[in-house]
Amino acid sequence: MPCWYYEKKDLKRETPSIQDGIDYETESRYRKEGARFIIDTGTKMGLRYDTMATGVVYFHRFYMFHSFKEFPRYVTSCCCLFLAGKVEETPKKCKDIIKVAKASLSDAQFQQFGEDAKEEVMTLERILLQTIRFDLQVEHPYGYLIKYAKSLKGDKSKLQKMVQMAWTFVNDSLCTTLCLQWEPEIIAIALMYLAGKLSKFEIQDWSGRQPRHLRWWDMFVEDISLEILEDICHQVLDLYSQQPSRTDSPQGPNSQVQNAAPVPPKVAPAVALPVTTPTKPAAGVARPGGGFDQRLDAMQPKVEVAAAVGYVNYAMGVTNSVVVPPPNMNINVAPPLPVQHALPPGVPPQHTFPPYTGYGMMPPGNPPVPPVPPQAYPPPPLPPTQMPYYGAPYGAFPGQYPPVPPGVPQPPPPPRPY
Repeated sequence: MPCWYYEKKDLKRETPSIQDGIDYETESRYRKEGARFIIDTGTKMGLRYDTMATGVVYFHRFYMFHSFKEFPRYVTSCCCLFLAGKVEETPKKCKDIIKVAKASLSDAQFQQFGEDAKEEVMTLERILLQTIRFDLQVEHPYGYLIKYAKSLKGDKSKLQKMVQMAWTFVNDSLCTTLCLQWEPEIIAIALMYLAGKLSKFEIQDWSGRQPRHLRWWDMFVEDISLEILEDICHQVLDLYSQQPSRTDSPQGPNSQVQNAAPVPPKVAPAVALPVTTPTKPAAGVARPGGGFDQRLDAMQPKVEVAAAVGYVNYAMGVTNSVVVPPPNMNINVAPPLPVQHALPPGVPPQHTFPPYTGYGMMPPGNPPVPPVPPQAYPPPPLPPTQMPYYGAPYGAFPGQYPPVPPGVPQPPPPPRPY
């Protein structure tokens, strides 16, 4: 299968869109708009979070081979969501996706679909399958996030809040190119690390801890440095540091703010300190001097708990468009097994009918069955020596035609029909 991971420097210089004359900032904005459009459309249609995440990954992978000038982003977003629904076994009709997309887009944006929107999406689906080389199975950080959280020990309420905050970060990370840089295991570890920093929850103990494990993630992923985790965290925090623009989410046809000036956010944007973090530094490199912690201290995140869904809405200058809470889970680690294990359940009862008491199967304590007396069998008949078969004598089998008496001529063979 193809390798879908790229260096961070290659994503800034060697993508088809950049080679086609689009700068890196514009391409990043197009990717963010396409990802949010997939999430908004999938949320309105009641799709699962993994279906929407799979569609976003298809979207990012597609534009590693094609330019945004060649394929409009909103048409590609509908195509990726249509294919992801079939792969994740939550299919939606193409006309229904286009109907929801038309209600979310303006008339100028919907003109990208052409005269026949359904035919445009169906044609692009074949191009999408060939582009991603039919590699349809995608893993996401959500499953690893739950797996890692169940191995941690500590205050249950604080741990639950940290996991919910990390879940929100995973949702927002779909608007970046992290899925093209790192495996989902590393992304889950980095965003749990970020959530622990912001929630002031330090993990002291975890299940399966060994002396060679210095940090909790060492038993899941080896040789991963703090520089790698902090670089992933910075890419997610950059989403909250940017001023929200009108093009971040598509405006509907009834919107009244298309020609209005952008309204400043209610919460001041985070202050981004200049921190130079390598993309993939080697293990053992010294950690930058406090830049990451200073940025987190300057942000002062605002955490609001939505009682309706039991979900932490993590707002830092940008509205989170993903309102999918993490699944119900039990963070408590199972207690250790007792020293004296309980005996296994008894043997199921025997059948009510008595067992077979034939020869060789009598229960113990009963007299043995006498052997069967020998019987005198008659000797088998002797086989004949000759037999008429088309005038040629041959030995017959026992019990067949009697032998021909001596002096009697052999009968002629019957006439052949051919």
